[in-house]
Amino acid sequence: MKLRNIFKHFGLVVRHKHRVFINCAKCGLIWRGIVHDLSKFTPTEFFESAKFYQGNRSPIGVCRRTKGVSYAWLHHKGRNKHHIEYWLDGDCEVTPLMPYKYAVECVCDKLAATRTYHGKSYAPEKPLEHWLRYGNKVDGNPKTMAFIERVFLDVKEHGEEYVLSGKYMKRVYREVTDESEAEA
Repeated sequence: MKLRNIFKHFGLVVRHKHRVFINCAKCGLIWRGIVHDLSKFTPTEFFESAKFYQGNRSPIGVCRRTKGVSYAWLHHKGRNKHHIEYWLDGDCEVTPLMPYKYAVECVCDKLAATRTYHGKSYAPEKPLEHWLRYGNKVDGNPKTMAFIERVFLDVKEHGEEYVLSGKYMKRVYREVTDESEAEA
């Protein structure tokens, strides 16, 4: 593993966490922004990701294609409730609805990741394109999936600033999930 990749990966994670924090804070979820992705600094996640660092895409996918499995991803998704995969249990018939605060953190995460990896070529349609190509392939709760897709459609149509508020997120979460209370 190259020492340069360790520093570059560290910088990428910090930039990503900073963007997620800003997004979460705009939505009124400051604590979720602070604790977001802390597991990325654990040895299991950090060193595998640094080894497969690319800079313009997730090292998880590169690792999966190379080794057939990513232990960093298995570790990460099992500890971070903002990932749809956290809520999946292959032995159960029901996939629970992702609670409001984690669903919003999930959106903030995906917006930040898209912006981090695309850099100057980022455009408002990129989160929806990525979601339609990769994200919605997960067998998550249909209402959770609909919430995320609805937000990305609105990002494409109106921009990030339009959706990054607690009022917008609560309204859309309630509309899409039929939940009477979107608790932060």
